[in-house]
Amino acid sequence: MLLLSLVVMLLQLGRGCCGLPFYNGFYYDHVMNDKGNGNGNGEVHFNGVKLVVETPEDAIFTYRGANITLPCRYRYEPKLEMPRKIRIKWSKLREDNTKERDVLVAIGLKHRSFGEFRGRVHLRQRGEQEASLVISDLRLQDYGKYRCEVIDGLEDESGIVELELRGVVFPYQPHHGRYRLNFHEAKKACEEQDAVIASFEQLFKSWEEGLDWCNAGWLLDGTVQYPISLPREPCGGKRLAPGIRSYGERHKNLHYFDVFCFSSALKGKVYYLAHPEKLTLEEAKQACQDDGAEIAKVGQLYAAWKFFSLDRCDAGWLADGSIRYPIAFPRPNCGPPEPGVRSFGFPDKGKFGVYCYKLN
Repeated sequence: MLLLSLVVMLLQLGRGCCGLPFYNGFYYDHVMNDKGNGNGNGEVHFNGVKLVVETPEDAIFTYRGANITLPCRYRYEPKLEMPRKIRIKWSKLREDNTKERDVLVAIGLKHRSFGEFRGRVHLRQRGEQEASLVISDLRLQDYGKYRCEVIDGLEDESGIVELELRGVVFPYQPHHGRYRLNFHEAKKACEEQDAVIASFEQLFKSWEEGLDWCNAGWLLDGTVQYPISLPREPCGGKRLAPGIRSYGERHKNLHYFDVFCFSSALKGKVYYLAHPEKLTLEEAKQACQDDGAEIAKVGQLYAAWKFFSLDRCDAGWLADGSIRYPIAFPRPNCGPPEPGVRSFGFPDKGKFGVYCYKLN
């Protein structure tokens, strides 16, 4: 034990005697035993080798249900002649860009995926020093920022890839009225309508495309905001410029508002069911089932309107008990002059048509 401690001390002193030049990268030390001089002493050589990870600067856009590749490559400067054994780790950043959720870890040909990504992700390694991530069957929750990390021994470098889904943002309130959802209830309400709670970036993009809504709603980051394209007195006043009005962060349990939801492309189709009679809500659900489908959800109707230009001037039931109809091409007797999904609210009784959803 005493001999071992002495050896460790001598090695530390040996390392401390020679200062390293400053280098804004990584050093890899190669310990080689010099047997040529017969003394068996180890010599530590420091080679200034920089590890560089390259990812795209621009966001990658795609749709729900698609397969997408998040590009990532790495290299050494200067180039190394011998390949090194490295570990690759992909993780997904949370909204605050700090906490991360593991997606995939790989060493050589072996890899392991985690959580909701299990079975849907793998590495694309077509060329040497490629570490791209392939995600199959994209889900609404998959959008966001991903970190590609390349680990070589104790050193690592990483890059960020931003994945955006093309979709539609829509305001939502439940059948029991305006401003009845705390944050957690708002998230659940969106999920029940085949959607997720929208991010600020998604709301802002929708505002740029013309979204105008005077009711405040929850967003993913816990803030409450609403988009105004045409300033008016009840919506912040005529003197304020168009933009996103913000209430800031609110208590997620104690404060109640509406919510902005986000949906993307569909795997199936939404259609207005041809039926000889108008239906109650329960009859409408059964009619869709009899047609080999299910009654459509609000997010599905918005997605069909947005991506497939669904246009029907007939009010119909949806799964949440609301009555709506989609207009892609405005015309007289079909609501306002702008395209959109019209709503008749949540009638307590009455008979209407129905919109169904069927998988392709």
